Amino acid sequence: MMNGHFEKLISIAVTIAVFAALVAVANRIFRNINRRKNSIFYKFLSSFVYVVLVGTGIYSVLAQFDLAREISTVILQSGTLIIAVATFAAQQALGNVISGFMLSSSRPIEIGQKVKIMQGGTQICEGIVKDMSFRHVVIESYDGQSNILPNSLVDQAVIVNANYTEGTGNFLEFEVAYDSDFDLVRTLIRQALEEQPEVTRKDVNILMNRVSANGVVFKFTVWTKTVDENFRACSELREKILKLFGEHGIEIPYQTLDVNMHA
Repeated sequence: MMNGHFEKLISIAVTIAVFAALVAVANRIFRNINRRKNSIFYKFLSSFVYVVLVGTGIYSVLAQFDLAREISTVILQSGTLIIAVATFAAQQALGNVISGFMLSSSRPIEIGQKVKIMQGGTQICEGIVKDMSFRHVVIESYDGQSNILPNSLVDQAVIVNANYTEGTGNFLEFEVAYDSDFDLVRTLIRQALEEQPEVTRKDVNILMNRVSANGVVFKFTVWTKTVDENFRACSELREKILKLFGEHGIEIPYQTLDVNMHA
């Protein structure tokens, strides 16, 4: 009797050790892969493999107990009703897994991309894709909050992806006075773009976008590889262009109010 219990404990310990080793090896492999290529496909696959290994390990341990085997036999003998109830209860979870496979294989979103999730004309969230598991996608808002969305919701939503094509682009606008040298304005903006290391497209069009009550507005696109680089580049370009305008006498117009006093 004691020998039987001891053998069962040894078998359980070996099973736990084997699956713990498999989980550790799988985690190490996926960490190395994600270090080289931080992809939503490998994020999902890593999460899925982890859940399968842990689930299989727990089942293998429980299967060595007589009570667990008896319960499994009763469930299987109970037939269609229990299977239908279990399937219904797991429907949403299975839907998230299937949607996860669809999203990770078709890749309408990717780690580090700037996206907006829309459903029925309503914006659910907007931000940077940070992570994906077998159940959900994590999108970090610009204020630092994490939006955790089920895979099935993202799969059914309209995804507005600002980075679906290579690179990230954002508009910059500068308003100058009516009597400014417009050719000089374009030259100074072009100079700032040439000197900005993160900018990937130096030959963008610098267009007169509109005429306002105060002056003329020039508009152009700043292209970089990533969203983070774009935020930094736009900030530095604003400062650099304003400094160049000041050095070359380009006036930034602003509203003034004349007050006439009558005695």
